[in-house]
Amino acid sequence: MTELPTGEALHKRAKELGVITDGDESAVVPGQGNVPFLASDHEIQKRVIEAEKHIREHRLWIVALLSAIASVISAAAAWYAVYCK
Repeated sequence: MTELPTGEALHKRAKELGVITDGDESAVVPGQGNVPFLASDHEIQKRVIEAEKHIREHRLWIVALLSAIASVISAAAAWYAVYCK
């Protein structure tokens, strides 16, 4: 297993994946209003892992669909070869 990124590398990877790095709570900062806390590195790592898992699952779904289509074409070709020749 590869080592999980931390610090700036983690925030860069999170931004690439579109992961929100804000925490669930916010603080009132004078002159700026409510400012969300940044989530901890551990929380952002969990979010990045989930995002990467989602992307992987989406790609596997496409591969499974293409495989099913190829199976139907193969079955049709086999049926044609047996019954039409």
